[in-house]
Amino acid sequence: MLNEESSPYGSQASAPAASAQQNSAGSVLDVKKVRTVHLRQAKEAGEKFAMLTSYDTLTATIFDRAGIEVLLVGDSAGSNVLGHDSTLTITVDEMLPLVKAVSSAAQRSLVVADLPFGSYEQSPQQAVASAVRFMKEGGAHAIKMEATSYHTEHVKALVAAGIPVMAHIGFTPQSEHALGGYRVQGRGDSGEALIESALALTEAGAFCLLIEMTRSDIAAQIDRAVHIPVIGIGAGSDVTGQVLVWQDAFGLRQGKMARFVKQYANLYDTLLEGAQAYRQDVRSGAYPAPEHRFDQ
Repeated sequence: MLNEESSPYGSQASAPAASAQQNSAGSVLDVKKVRTVHLRQAKEAGEKFAMLTSYDTLTATIFDRAGIEVLLVGDSAGSNVLGHDSTLTITVDEMLPLVKAVSSAAQRSLVVADLPFGSYEQSPQQAVASAVRFMKEGGAHAIKMEATSYHTEHVKALVAAGIPVMAHIGFTPQSEHALGGYRVQGRGDSGEALIESALALTEAGAFCLLIEMTRSDIAAQIDRAVHIPVIGIGAGSDVTGQVLVWQDAFGLRQGKMARFVKQYANLYDTLLEGAQAYRQDVRSGAYPAPEHRFDQ
């Protein structure tokens, strides 16, 4: 964890908690360290909270300072960091350094690590073994797993081991082939099945649900039906929290975006222009200038 002496930002290292307190006076989220219980209290109080993905120390530091309540080290790192064609190929060993980087930087945010495909499906015991590595070696505070009613025993085993579980339902990217591609969930009879899964996973002990790319009315029904917070991504506004992939939200990734993505910045153009200016300065000899040299 960063402190004043080790942080490259000096005394500003304590800023995340301070800024969060200033921006949410009187809120149940007005805390120095976000825990699972605070997310539950937010739902009970009718408050909303934000989650972003993060895969490295620098973004974790920034998002933590911005007051983001939850940081998700998602298996989306497979495509957004490692250049894989999908999220299916990333492994626990590849994700562990990313989880450690985020958990080491986060002072206030709750850090959630994603169980990648192949790390939990075989049995509850496999799920516990994988999750323990993320908690013990990566420093995660909780884990997320894509789940249906079938995975209630997995959730129970994890909770029994002292591991907080965020259950991911709706569209689950690890099952994209079984689901027939990237399709909105909750249409037709599948809406009832989603509600049943939500109730079963809540009963099994999940502290939170994440529901992706699902009809907003179904997501709203689920949020009303369970006592735990529900985080949406492409699931409408009638849920407790929202999550976005940071490269999408802040315009680092180019190309067609999902309908549910709102872009809050355009980092791609900023970085491109900066890199072009740097190259031009190097080629012209303008950089390094005298002030950048050590002549004595």
